[in-house]
Amino acid sequence: MAEIEVIFYIEALGNDKKVLERALEETAKSLKNEKGVKIKYINVEDVLENEDEELLKYSGVIEAGISGDLENVIRLALKYSPAIVEVLKPGKIEIESKRLMKILGEVSLFMGKLMKEFGGLAVYPKLDDLPEPRIGYSRDEIEDFIVEDRNILYRFVIEVFGENEEGIKTTMAKALTIEGCRINKLAVQGQEEDDQFKGLLAAELLSPFETLVQLTAKYAPVAISILEPEIIDVTANELQNTLTDLGSFVNELVTRPIKRRIMEKKNTEFKLNP
Repeated sequence: MAEIEVIFYIEALGNDKKVLERALEETAKSLKNEKGVKIKYINVEDVLENEDEELLKYSGVIEAGISGDLENVIRLALKYSPAIVEVLKPGKIEIESKRLMKILGEVSLFMGKLMKEFGGLAVYPKLDDLPEPRIGYSRDEIEDFIVEDRNILYRFVIEVFGENEEGIKTTMAKALTIEGCRINKLAVQGQEEDDQFKGLLAAELLSPFETLVQLTAKYAPVAISILEPEIIDVTANELQNTLTDLGSFVNELVTRPIKRRIMEKKNTEFKLNP
């Protein structure tokens, strides 16, 4: 099992310098006590003041060198939500599909809990004007996507709700295409409750590794299964982008209450101005 060496850049913001310094120290202490990984070093940078900001005017960064297996590196990316992740080595890893499914299950569980507390992540521009995407590919096409484009073929089940079954199917087909998926199969099942359709959407999709993990984090699927290939190769750059995405998704959710308070304060100030 390949050991992955990374650098996490964990950013923290606050409106009280002393509180932020303590928070950075506590985060560094927590990192030092992590099990299942090797903490090579931890640098806590000085807290800086941004005079142009009235709220969250202080910022600080922790740089941490970490090595461990894929499961634990992903676990820490979710837990500490680094702003940037740099993968130092190896240049490429190979993951068995069964192992990746287990990892995706943990990502889905973690993100699902956050979204229940802070709201969803999947937000799209208006989709009405987009053409309906193609659904269904030949076996030869699927093999080309897997071999030539390094796509993964997988099944994906999520909870959905909306005005009606057909509308959900059309909207989700466009949304999945925007995400970078090719759709081989798509089905919706459910029933209307209180003038709203609720049910499950099952899709058979083809996409790169990065898109697969992004979708898992954004939708927290109730089920996911990888059909092909049995061994998935992931480059350092792909893993780096994926870990950074996971950190940004978590950060987007947990900072929503703070951002909401900032917007409310700004709106109040605007209304009070003559």
